[in-house]
Formats: sequence, structure tokens, C-alpha cells
Amino acid sequence: MVVRIFARHLKTLDPATEIPPEDALPHHKCRIVPYLYGPGEIVALIAAAGGLQPPLRAATWQTLIGLLAVTGMRKSEACRLDDAHVDLDAATLVVLDSKFGKSRRLFLHSSTVAALADYRRRRDQWCPDPAESSFFVSTRGTRLDVHNIGRTFARLLDTAAITAPPRQRRPRLHDVRHSFTIATLIDFYRDGGDVQARLPVLSTWLGHVDPKSTYWYLQQVPQLLTLAADRLEASFGVRS
Repeated sequence: MVVRIFARHLKTLDPATEIPPEDALPHHKCRIVPYLYGPGEIVALIAAAGGLQPPLRAATWQTLIGLLAVTGMRKSEACRLDDAHVDLDAATLVVLDSKFGKSRRLFLHSSTVAALADYRRRRDQWCPDPAESSFFVSTRGTRLDVHNIGRTFARLLDTAAITAPPRQRRPRLHDVRHSFTIATLIDFYRDGGDVQARLPVLSTWLGHVDPKSTYWYLQQVPQLLTLAADRLEASFGVRS
């Protein structure tokens, strides 16, 4: 890839320069192994966020973590979410112009609607005149800065006593999205449905531009591989 980029640059100076074809050598994208939060750890993170000050900050973080956990949204999508994008009467929210310019509508469970309504009420009470139209607001009434929320989340990890296994990177807020995806796939296997047919639906829900991004999860979690092997054995009497 580096040689190809350099060759494209050199070709502007020397038209005789040959640019290597993209399939000249195999290329495998290296992806970080995600940390998978259990339900108890999500509860612990929300409880830790409840200790933040002032109360608006605590409510914002508790609701943010909860929403990410039950929808699998990207943290950047949640930070960009405007108040007008959250329709609690219709139990939906709209993610506009997300990664790769894709937009999508997410449907909310009644418990999620209740939690978002409670946050909106308290937010409006503590910050009646916000500086921006965002759904989640900082203590200054501005939109949450996706580049700065990592520091607060690191504190919440310490408070909740959540640490990574040996030789694995520190858990991230983005890993909540991975945890949602894995939990959903496990549910697909356990309820006996057609996992293959549901994967494109999950891919659309997550805002993946290519279903291959969703297939990647099947290769990264031993529990999913075990469920897939059990399904194969039950169907064809063979063990992979």
C-alpha cells in the first residue's frame, strides 16, 4: 500500500511510472480485539457515572452509556444527536450523516423511551437555555466533545473496577458497541432463528457500509464460534 501511494505520487512527475495493482499482494486489515462488557459491568459503569458532579453531568453520562448499550450506536453518533432527532412519541431516533454518509432510524424499547424522557426533563430543568441543539449536553450547555469524553470514561472504568485481561488494551467506550453486537448475535443463535438472514438487518442497524464489517464479529469471539459449531453439528451431524 505504501509503495502504491508513492508510485501514484511519482507518476505525476514521471508518466512512465508503473503503479502496482491493488491485488498484487494480499492485505489483511488488522482490527483491535474488542473488550466485551457483561451486563453487570454496564450496570457498574452507569452506577459510577451517577457519582459525577454536577448532577447534569452525572445524568448525561448515565443516559449516554445506557443508550450506547441498548442501541449499539457509535459514540460520535450519540454526541452529534440533536434533540429534534429523538422522537419519544414515535419511540425512534434518527442518526443523520453518520460514518460513510449513511443515515438510519433506530427503534427504541419502552424502557429506553422512559429513560430518555427522564433525562430530557432533568436536562431542561438544569440547563433551560443550552448553547446548542444537541440532545446530550455538557455542563456548559454545549454538545459533548467526542475527542474529550475518553478521559471521563477512563475514570468511570477505574471507579467500576473494570480492567482488561493480560496483554489486552484498556477497555474503551467504543467497546460498548461491540458488546451490543455480540450480545445480539448470541441471541440470534440461541433463539434458533436464521442467523445468516438476520445479519444484513443487523448490519443496517449498526450503520455498517458493508456486511463484511458485521461478519468480522463472528470470527473474534470464541462463544460465537462455539454456538455456530453447535448449530452445524445439530444440522449436519458434523463438528467443525
